[in-house]
Amino acid sequence: MSTAQTTPEVLWAQRSSATVASKNVVFLTISVPDVPASSCKIDLKPTSLTFTGHSDTKKLTYHVELNFYGEIDVEESKTNHTARDIEFVLRKKDMKEEYWPRLLKDAQKVHFLKTDFDKWVDEDEQEEKADDSDMMNQFGGGMGGMEGMGGMGGMGGMGGDGGFGGIDFSKLGGGDGGMSDLGDMGGAEESDDDMPDLEDEEGEKETGVGKSKGETGAAHKIEEVS
Repeated sequence: MSTAQTTPEVLWAQRSSATVASKNVVFLTISVPDVPASSCKIDLKPTSLTFTGHSDTKKLTYHVELNFYGEIDVEESKTNHTARDIEFVLRKKDMKEEYWPRLLKDAQKVHFLKTDFDKWVDEDEQEEKADDSDMMNQFGGGMGGMEGMGGMGGMGGMGGDGGFGGIDFSKLGGGDGGMSDLGDMGGAEESDDDMPDLEDEEGEKETGVGKSKGETGAAHKIEEVS
């Protein structure tokens, strides 16, 4: 029994930018439910895309060929395979503010190609559109993921507390309070210096004892003479 071949539905939308490459893209979705990755063949080139995939459950082979209006950067383009479709973020090669007038090189309309209204934004309303990074993150940390890092806004927070996470150094003896405590400790050391040495006291005691004995001996001799 031969397998039927059909052209899948293709949805598309786009963004454009003359300065930010990650915002100069084409969003492409090929609707191919129940086609596993092992049954897909994707041939992406700078000017075209050819897709072929087979679904055992539907007994269908999907095939489509797209010749683009302009060139894309294959190395910077991303693919995401789901159970329902194959999604692409194709990076446009030429950085321009203007939209492509259409997706395909040939101006003739084709029945399987439709506008993806969930992603579409008019050219003059792109700046009002929320950031597409959340949508792009599903493509394995591709363009959207690199752009969020670039911000690294968290690093800027280091300026507030010197980058030490709000640690109170006064509790660690490093602040003013800690230094004053050390000063008090120093005062205690000075008071110890004012105390007389024990050796001197003992010497004085010994001297005093010797003197008393000497005086007693002298009195005794006087008594003997008299």
